[in-house]
Amino acid sequence: MASVTYDHVYKRFGDVVAVNDLNVHIEDKEFLVFVGPSGCGKTTSLRLLAGLEEISEGNIMIGDRIVNDVPPKDRDIAMVFQSYALYPHMSVYDNMAFGLKLRKTPKSEIDRRVKEAAEILDIGHLLDRKPKQLSGGQRQRVAVGRAIVREPAVFLFDEPLSNLDAKLRVQTRAQLTRLHQRLATTFIYVTHDQVEAMTMASRIAVMKDGILQQIDTPQHLYDHPHNVFVAGFIGSPSMNFFDATLVETDGKLEVNTGGFRVEVPEEKAKEWRQFKGREVIFGIRPEDIHAKPFVPPGILESDIRATVDVTELMGNEIFLYMVTKDNKQFIARVDPRVQAHPGEELEMAINMSNAHIFDPKTEVSLAG
Repeated sequence: MASVTYDHVYKRFGDVVAVNDLNVHIEDKEFLVFVGPSGCGKTTSLRLLAGLEEISEGNIMIGDRIVNDVPPKDRDIAMVFQSYALYPHMSVYDNMAFGLKLRKTPKSEIDRRVKEAAEILDIGHLLDRKPKQLSGGQRQRVAVGRAIVREPAVFLFDEPLSNLDAKLRVQTRAQLTRLHQRLATTFIYVTHDQVEAMTMASRIAVMKDGILQQIDTPQHLYDHPHNVFVAGFIGSPSMNFFDATLVETDGKLEVNTGGFRVEVPEEKAKEWRQFKGREVIFGIRPEDIHAKPFVPPGILESDIRATVDVTELMGNEIFLYMVTKDNKQFIARVDPRVQAHPGEELEMAINMSNAHIFDPKTEVSLAG
């Protein structure tokens, strides 16, 4: 088992900086997920750790050993790729055993490891089949099994679920989480899907343009995003943002977006009042906008009126795409009992306890 450290790591492709001064320490047995949009540097960061790309500057350590110049085969890592990369002419057993055979591992040890991994992944009944006889989910489990038999110090996963259908992705997410708990090994996982990151990670590293934006537990990222990018990326549907001004009227602090004004509860006003008179970006998540009379008890609400543009019925909830009187759009995630029709004006309640404000120039959070 081993920790992993990125120490001021850079990766340049000509004039393009793909990874820019990355500093991350991943604890032994941790499940860390790199998340971000395409081109943000997350896969490059993983490939640098695997030894598939050469570091331009800085150090990467596995445990106490700097591995910058260590060949991939000697780094004690195993990688699962987006493509399953199985040998089509080999059986499942031989695909899983192939790496061990190259290392001249004794046959009895190969047999033990393959059968043990197959049992963990529930593919013991598939060991004699060829890859073409397997479903996508089964092939992905074989690819994971091939990594497990290596018994590495660190597992690397590069978007391993992106080729699976939605239902299978959910099932496989749970299997990977159970696998991590059972193996008690360091997992480093790359995905563009923030739902995968939120459900599996012990910590999430959010990247943009090669720069680490924030690293924290899933819940803390959700509750306390460092900037507009993290706030918008974590959560689905993403956070609503409004250009606004903080104003004080009759001793009460308010957020004025031009299309509506909402009162800031006193607990937040104590922190926000220092920004009175300033322009801000006001952020509120769709799940914190409720339709009356289905407002949950115990929230500090402030009411607005807006017009329904589009409705999306999800069964257990409804997404309302709404428009304010100054033509600003936002999304509300409301109770399925709400009766809403396009063109209808509704009274909505915003849970101001969970509201955010950001600096419009730097886009960094101004509170919390």
